[in-house]
Amino acid sequence: MLIWYGVLYTITCQIAYLTPPFGYNLFLMRAMAGDAVSLAEIYRAIIPIVAIMVLALGIVMAFPDIALWLPMSFRD
Repeated sequence: MLIWYGVLYTITCQIAYLTPPFGYNLFLMRAMAGDAVSLAEIYRAIIPIVAIMVLALGIVMAFPDIALWLPMSFRD
């Protein structure tokens, strides 16, 4: 069960790194892009990625076996 919580925590942290107000990766992308890309464009670009990550989080929450099948296969 601790593995499942670890997977949920990791997915949640990745979502947090991509969403405001603390979106550290957003500011990193902005710094690397220079003046060619605005922060608003970066915000719009991450919407599909964050949506997929939230969907994956929901699926892993609903079906914990998805996160546990690989570690359990090496258990024996």
